[in-house]
Amino acid sequence: MSASLEGRRLVVVGAGSRTGRLLAHTAAAAGAELVLAGPDPRKLEWTAGELAGPSTVLPLDLTDEPSIEAFAARVGRIDHLVSTAALPANGPLADLRPADIRRAFDAKVIGPLLLAKHLTGRIAEDGSLTFFSGVAAWRPAPARTVMATTNGALAFLVRALAVELAPVRVNAVSPGIVDTGSWDGLGAGKEEFLRAVAARNPARRVGAPEDLVKAVLYAVDNPYVTGTVLHVDGGGRLAA
Repeated sequence: MSASLEGRRLVVVGAGSRTGRLLAHTAAAAGAELVLAGPDPRKLEWTAGELAGPSTVLPLDLTDEPSIEAFAARVGRIDHLVSTAALPANGPLADLRPADIRRAFDAKVIGPLLLAKHLTGRIAEDGSLTFFSGVAAWRPAPARTVMATTNGALAFLVRALAVELAPVRVNAVSPGIVDTGSWDGLGAGKEEFLRAVAARNPARRVGAPEDLVKAVLYAVDNPYVTGTVLHVDGGGRLAA
């Protein structure tokens, strides 16, 4: 991995999240120059302060095309971009608000599409774009309709972008249930929930952020992988 990232410029969109921070640390240790992007500069500066290697912090709001255009103008030439961004709009259909639905699509589908638009010509020919989909697209559930739809749309978007942006590679990572901290809101019920998920997953475990980072680095590193969704879900989409 160090050979593929040594001296390469890697953009991490969502570098303030637990998974984004771990990816930034791993890539920096492998010799990459990091560009940390997202809407909250405080979180990005926190991540940047932890890194041993060079990094730049740039604002980026995937729900706003002028912000995406300004980011592309400032970032210059890059080798790889990874976006972990998501703005879920979960809840029963009767309670969904159009503004929340649009924001969910902006973060997962429209934002990545506009990133590809404005970064065209700035990505190395042997470079890549990697986005995050999710298991909800393959295992929809009540109150997760928007999540299922946006994740599914992204899976098809990477196929189309892989063709249009070739030879730049475009892929997605699709997490299952991963203990990134997003389930902490369950309180005392979190551990029971995770045990139940692990019991029915074919891998008999839930995911960790390290599992996602390994998949991202595989997508970034392998020059023969494009238009692909890497399922990192312990077989969760197959579970009964």
